[in-house]
Amino acid sequence: MRFLLYLSQNYSFEIMRPLAKVMLENGHAVKWFVDGKKVNQALFLDDEVVLDSVKATIAYQPDAVFLPGNVVPSFIPGLKVQLFHGFEWKKKGHFRIRECFDLYCTQGPFFTDKFLELRELHPHFSVVETGWTKLDALFQMPRVNRASDEPAHILYAPTFSPSFGSATALLSQIVTLSYEQDWVWNIKFHPKMDPDVIAQYEAMQHDKLIVVKEASILPLLNSCDVMVSDTSSAITEFLLLNKPVVTFNNAQPEDVLINITEPDDLAGALQKALSGDTQLNDAINTYRHMMHPYTDGQAAQRVLDATLAEIKAFPRAENVAKPRNWLRNLKLRKRLNYWF
Repeated sequence: MRFLLYLSQNYSFEIMRPLAKVMLENGHAVKWFVDGKKVNQALFLDDEVVLDSVKATIAYQPDAVFLPGNVVPSFIPGLKVQLFHGFEWKKKGHFRIRECFDLYCTQGPFFTDKFLELRELHPHFSVVETGWTKLDALFQMPRVNRASDEPAHILYAPTFSPSFGSATALLSQIVTLSYEQDWVWNIKFHPKMDPDVIAQYEAMQHDKLIVVKEASILPLLNSCDVMVSDTSSAITEFLLLNKPVVTFNNAQPEDVLINITEPDDLAGALQKALSGDTQLNDAINTYRHMMHPYTDGQAAQRVLDATLAEIKAFPRAENVAKPRNWLRNLKLRKRLNYWF
């Protein structure tokens, strides 16, 4: 089979590389295509083949196209597979059907049920629960076990969105706690975070407050004991490791989170998170099974298996034809400068 990995953001590499690895190991051809100018081409590895034009992708004739983005041109051949770029179901548009995809590979029962409901209204796609490919690397990492006499490591991972973000509101409190408490703060910003905000935190760095520059958040999810955030998709990724999260003004706070609305409440919330609260731990375990029950690091293999099965069965007898989507594809032709 010939597969195309379609990306428009740098964060897509972590989502699609586990899939590329499994595809190549199973003897399939894999090529990449970049939509737009937001991807750093220097991040491609020497053995990753990147097609340089839409014309080249069409000539490649992929059997399936995979992406974590929202839209993909119908004029590129192949089954269109949605991988998702995170767990941001609280943000507008996560469950919007844009009539671009043939197969949704969902992360867990919560998402599977939602998309099966939507399929009743839009019966042109299939839904298969596979787990999320980005997390394969996380679940394959050796777990960090911190000694009881070591200081707790706190991960602060705010979202970049001004309407949901907490970075400005919590700056003073985080700096104060980094001096008053025996905690190590690891600050990990989203690639889209305002550079001015990043600079403010960098100016406050010391041995217990570190702005982490590495691209991947996965090692920090693995090594830290508590996360502080707001409405970031990384919250779910952290909870999947059965570890607590403190949120500031979360968009839809749940019992699985320790949510605060005032910066002064941060210290008390962190003390609760570190206390090993039984009720909270039970809520986290229930949530984990609902959002992403897979801990075997094999989501990419399940995505590949689901895709091969869908290609073999496509078009399914029960599926209606996918909408033509003329206006969206016209816009994509203009964006990609492809008119043939």
